[in-house]
Amino acid sequence: MSVFSHPAYDGHEKVIYGHDAETGLEAIIAIHNTNLGPACGGCRMWAYGSEEEALTDVLRLARGMTYKSALANLKLGGGKSVIIGDPKRDKNAKLMRAMGRLVDSLGGSYIVAEDVGTTEEDMDAIALETRYVAGTSNGFGNPSPYTAYGVYLGIRAAVQHWLKRNAGDLEKIKVAIQGLGQVGYPLARYLHEDGAELFVSDISDEAMQKAADEFGAKPVPAAEVYDAPVDVFAPCAMGAVINDLTVARLQACIVAGSANNQLAEDRHGLELARRGVLYAPDYVINAGGVIEVAFGAEGTKEEITRHVEGIGPTLLEIFARADADKKPTNEIADRLAEERFLAA
Repeated sequence: MSVFSHPAYDGHEKVIYGHDAETGLEAIIAIHNTNLGPACGGCRMWAYGSEEEALTDVLRLARGMTYKSALANLKLGGGKSVIIGDPKRDKNAKLMRAMGRLVDSLGGSYIVAEDVGTTEEDMDAIALETRYVAGTSNGFGNPSPYTAYGVYLGIRAAVQHWLKRNAGDLEKIKVAIQGLGQVGYPLARYLHEDGAELFVSDISDEAMQKAADEFGAKPVPAAEVYDAPVDVFAPCAMGAVINDLTVARLQACIVAGSANNQLAEDRHGLELARRGVLYAPDYVINAGGVIEVAFGAEGTKEEITRHVEGIGPTLLEIFARADADKKPTNEIADRLAEERFLAA
């Protein structure tokens, strides 16, 4: 299938395929929109089942970054990159340097950062070949803690709006976290400290046991996490987890997590609303990382934190407009973002 006829193609400005014979690099960079500034987005390394699967992922992720940066009030556009391969088996410094050369060939129209399957050390390797990289050890490093903090604030906003709790009150709120990685685990800590009851699911039994020991969390098998008797479902792993098979199983009345592209299709946002489930649009609630990247080494941690704290009020505005217009929250969020980046 060509890029232009791909279902996930949305007028992307550029889609670049890169290959390096020496290292075996196979990568795709997608630039969705640069109206507000250079495209910025992480580099994901994943053992995709096919090139088609990788293309779908990078096109959807790049589009999401455009909307994320617009709603986070950043002078950045949307882009993303994927490397096809198993990060545990195929990744090395030479491969990442080859990725750096591919990024550099775009002359600054795309700024790369870390994502699933890549690390701060990988960004350091990329930085040997290009200056168009964020999240290196020379800056504030891994942006995941800011993402986790933003998701935590977003969950508080969703609980306040939908469950009519006082602002910040999460006592006895039941939350199922799907994925205990660099965002999911610190999110669990924030929620535990606020008195939430945690259900956790991860491909790693060790991670679940650690959460059980530290936070009193209840481990849940991956296949059963959608059925957990909770108030909030927080997807913090891969996307498309809200789909035809799972949406009817959800026991939660709020979906709020860090994973990108949580809705398999936009229509699933309408289906959540129809079922009385409040959805915190993923590219709004998980913007903490790109906010950190946008400030880079020039901003202070206090400035970044203050900007991340704007995520809660932005979500409350989206929730209120969705209620008033009787529209799903993802549609309202899209409309707000488009008002910003299309006007630019």
